[in-house]
Amino acid sequence: MAVAKKPSWIKVKGPSEECLMDMKRFLDSFHLHTVCESATCPNVGTCFAKGTATFMILGDYCTRDCGFCSVKHGTPLPVDPEEPLHVAQAAKTLHLKHVVITSVTRDDLPDGGAQQFADTIRQINKLLPEATTDVLIPDVRGVKENLKIVVEAKPDILAHNLETVPSLYKTARQYSHYETSLNILKWTKELNSDIYTKSGIMVGLGETKEEVLKTMEDLQRVTCDFLTIGQYLRPTPQNIEVVEYIHPDMFAQYKEEGEKLGFRYVASAPFVRSSFHAEEALEYIRKKPIA
Repeated sequence: MAVAKKPSWIKVKGPSEECLMDMKRFLDSFHLHTVCESATCPNVGTCFAKGTATFMILGDYCTRDCGFCSVKHGTPLPVDPEEPLHVAQAAKTLHLKHVVITSVTRDDLPDGGAQQFADTIRQINKLLPEATTDVLIPDVRGVKENLKIVVEAKPDILAHNLETVPSLYKTARQYSHYETSLNILKWTKELNSDIYTKSGIMVGLGETKEEVLKTMEDLQRVTCDFLTIGQYLRPTPQNIEVVEYIHPDMFAQYKEEGEKLGFRYVASAPFVRSSFHAEEALEYIRKKPIA
């Protein structure tokens, strides 16, 4: 059953219309999309006001229709060969020091979109050689050779979200597989141990604390460096309902438990998302010595 009233700690000030329109006009000039808008992120106002965004490549139609996600589902358009350059040009215009790229899932492509990620990373490295890259990838059809294409482009961070605990996959992530997602993170380290790996989960979908802790342990088993935990917020009435709004004190407990387990960086709070304050997280992990 959905929680009828949001608690005080969940309320967030919406973005100004002017800010949204300015960023939308800018992105449209490069024919680009952002996950900020497509996935109805609660942090869109904060990020757009700072002149940052998470670029979403490979179009804005996803081949999967997960219960938690508001990204459009349907038949994707052909891959745009100019998109990697446009992302790099937009990042350069915004003077970004840390560029975050994600995508829709493209099960229609043999490589799951891996080559487009690799091309985008390389274009950013060419136009912004001092910038770092942070890619949040789909499972690229669960094929290690597809993942290798992305890894060989040498992103600084490769992220792939588990999204939730295994028992809720049939509800929230019905077209994906928990072990496949763990393998993406494990294989990344096998292919290039210098790349930082990151994963994130949502809470408030009906999971137990024990399930969250077990999922953390599973991520540690595949040597995941970064962990993000945030509150699931229902983006549209068509998406699955919120079961519980998790208190900030519990998020603090999850952060403490994650640090005890050995994650090199843990962000755990209601509005935490994979890409929110990503640059600060990378700076932190580079300054902190390995225990």
